[in-house]
Amino acid sequence: MKQFKNKVAAITGAGSGIGRALALNLAQAGCDLAISDINGDNLAETAKLAEAAGARVTTTSLDVADRDAVYAWADDVVQQHGRVNLLFNNAGVAHAAAAETASLEDFHWLMNINFWGVVHGTQAFLPHLRASGEGHIVNVSSLFGLIGMPTQATYCAAKFAVRGYTETLRMELDMEGAPVSATCVHPGGVATGINQSSRIDSSVEKLTGVSLDSHKRRAEKMIQTTTPERAAQIILDAVKRDARRVVVGPDARAIDKLARLLGSGYQALVLRRYPHKKAPAQAQVEQSNGI
Repeated sequence: MKQFKNKVAAITGAGSGIGRALALNLAQAGCDLAISDINGDNLAETAKLAEAAGARVTTTSLDVADRDAVYAWADDVVQQHGRVNLLFNNAGVAHAAAAETASLEDFHWLMNINFWGVVHGTQAFLPHLRASGEGHIVNVSSLFGLIGMPTQATYCAAKFAVRGYTETLRMELDMEGAPVSATCVHPGGVATGINQSSRIDSSVEKLTGVSLDSHKRRAEKMIQTTTPERAAQIILDAVKRDARRVVVGPDARAIDKLARLLGSGYQALVLRRYPHKKAPAQAQVEQSNGI
C-alpha cells in the first residue's frame, strides 16, 4: 500500500501512545478512521485531534478481549465507512511477575488482550479487508517478542505468540495471492502510558531484590527511548514498503542484532545487567574469591 489517502483504517488502543500517533498521522495523510479503546475519554480526545486534521472519524469503546464485541465492531466499521483497508491491532497491557508464580488470573487477563485481542481483530476484519481489494494488517508485538526477559514471562509469552501468528498469517496470505498483507511490529521502549495500567506482582521484588516502586521507575525510564510519533512513522513506512517485520527504536534494533549474533547466549548478557539476587552457591564462591 503506497499511500493512505482515501483509505479507511481501524485502530485498537487508539486512545493514547502509538495508537493515537497512528491515528493522527493517518488523518494528516487523508485516511478516514475507525478507532477504538477501552478508555472512552482518551478515545474522544484522539477523535477530536484527528477530526481537526480533516479525517472522518468513528469511535467505539471496546475491550479487544471480547470476541463478539470485536466482530460487531468490524461489521459496524464497514457499515459506517463502506469498507476498511487497514487494521492496526495495537491495544495492549503490561504485567510483571516471576514465571513460576504468575497468577493464572493475571496471565489470562494479559493473554486475552495482548494475544487473543490480536486474533479476534485479525479474524473479524480479514474478510472485510479482502473485500476492499487492498488491505493490510499490522499486529503489534514487542522487543520482548524477540527475546525473553526476567519478570516478563506472561508478556513475552503473548508477544512471542503474536509474532508467530503474524508471520504465519503473512506466509499464508502470500501463498494464496490474497489482496491483503501483514506486518509484525516489534517496538522497543516507546513513551506510552502502558505502565500506568500495568500489573506488578510481589514476586518481582523477591526475584530481583528491587522494590516494586524501583521496578516501576526503571520500567518507566526504559520506555522513554522513542516517541509515539516516531514509532508511528516507522510503522507506516513499513506498511508502504510491505515489510514483513519492523523493529522500532534504536534500543530494539541493537538488542535484535545482538540476539541474532549470540543466539541463546544473549541470556547471559541480560543476567549481567538485570538486577537479581545471587544464588547462595554463587554468592559463596564470590565471597571465597574475595569478590
